[in-house]
Amino acid sequence: MGLVAAAAAAMTVVAGCSNDDESDGTGTDIGPISVDVAKVDDIAAGLPEKVSKAGKLVVGVNIPYSPNEFKGPGGKIIGFDVDVVNAVAKVLGVSAEYREADFAKIIPAVQAGTFDMGMSSFTDTKEREKQVDFVTYYSAGVQWAQQSGKSVDPSNACGKKVAVQADTFEATDEVPAKSEACTKAGKPAIAIQKYDSQDEATNALVLGKVDAMSADSPVTAYAIKKSKGKIEPAGEIFDSAPYGYPVAKGTPLAPALQKAVQYLIDNGQFKEIATHWGVEAGLIEKSLINGAIN
Repeated sequence: MGLVAAAAAAMTVVAGCSNDDESDGTGTDIGPISVDVAKVDDIAAGLPEKVSKAGKLVVGVNIPYSPNEFKGPGGKIIGFDVDVVNAVAKVLGVSAEYREADFAKIIPAVQAGTFDMGMSSFTDTKEREKQVDFVTYYSAGVQWAQQSGKSVDPSNACGKKVAVQADTFEATDEVPAKSEACTKAGKPAIAIQKYDSQDEATNALVLGKVDAMSADSPVTAYAIKKSKGKIEPAGEIFDSAPYGYPVAKGTPLAPALQKAVQYLIDNGQFKEIATHWGVEAGLIEKSLINGAIN
């Protein structure tokens, strides 16, 4: 929901899959994975006193956004991001407590101290770094999708209806910039259709209410897989950028998180989790604090 964000959490029943509040989120049989990792004292020692005393990280999350974060059986929040943060918490010797929030409210809540960190497929951008610090952990690109058999060119979508999730990079930057380029060239603007959830954005495409959707590459790939042939990629992945965890500016939590993520990368647990969820294409070699590229 950062760089790109839009495409596919759970399909609704209309789309041929179950709702995210039922079963595991999109009819998939992929469930959580718990990797073998223990507390690393040297890394845990860097935690802020508030977190170490509480024994937990309070994590703000917006769902559904499969496969990164969504609800599984019984309403439990699961996904790729969740498994990674659970492993990070183990390295830090604490637990992770997930609290649902509107996507647009997570960064303000991190700034206010209500959440220790955010975890909702945030793209680390220079604009967002003015508000919070980011710890990078993954690289995602923008990937459009279209109805199967149709033809939509993301670089020339003038006059097309394109679905995005509200308050994501696609909604605020990527698609509006493409639309502006259209109008400057004397062509019709892109009709940007904003939805509150990824379910709605994806379902709009499946039902033909829009011509395309734009989202983070792992999310779009998962949506395509779960659509059972109803939608397909539109063009190639582009504009790759890092996902990051937002934390308060200047907090010692940032270097502690960065070291924990790097530990998981160096020791193979991160790859194990990514491979389990089928998103290993976005693995990075080095976690950074404020690693935005634009």
